[in-house]
Amino acid sequence: MKTVLLIGLGRFGKHIAAELNKLDHQIMAVDIDEERVNNILPIVTNAQIGDSTNAEFLSSLGVRNYDVCIVTIGDDFQNSLETVSQLRELGAKKIIARASTGIQEKFLLRNGADRVVYPEKQLAAWTAIRCTSDHILDYIELDEDYSIYELEVPSEWHGKTILQLDIRKKYNINVLGIREGGRLRMSVSPETPLPWNGSILVLGNVKSVQKCFHIQ
Repeated sequence: MKTVLLIGLGRFGKHIAAELNKLDHQIMAVDIDEERVNNILPIVTNAQIGDSTNAEFLSSLGVRNYDVCIVTIGDDFQNSLETVSQLRELGAKKIIARASTGIQEKFLLRNGADRVVYPEKQLAAWTAIRCTSDHILDYIELDEDYSIYELEVPSEWHGKTILQLDIRKKYNINVLGIREGGRLRMSVSPETPLPWNGSILVLGNVKSVQKCFHIQ
């Protein structure tokens, strides 16, 4: 369990609060809008109304005591930038901030953010990947070169083992897991046969995956 300071309770902030709540983390939620704060109370540990660009207010929250500070202000980038900068000055351990453009991402990193999430960009990439192939069931980008894909098992692979197919040597792709009957099994070996009606979780770069699974 971690302690999280969540600043900004718009739609994105509310979704993050809900997911953090499911993971049983302690959440201090902050927004300048009273209605947003009142609406979030049922799923957070505590909440306060306040201006996050105000150094005195931020200091009163005990920024240093949180494992991570998440800034999800989406309607005013200047406020987001000032908040991140002041969190850094106040000694925040880890700062994650939301960006809406590439330029915002660069400024946030320069002004104190440890990591930046770019929901629109990430969703666009996920949607493009999913829409260009019926075989891709899910997709997680790890960095510019590598991603994890969940794909349908090709018909010519049914019943064959990972060793027989020699996937890693031929395509430089690693099979991480197999989903069959709705259950994901991560304990796979070279002798594991691939299911007739299921999917596989693979790690590889885009070109390798495209080549292996004939994705255009």
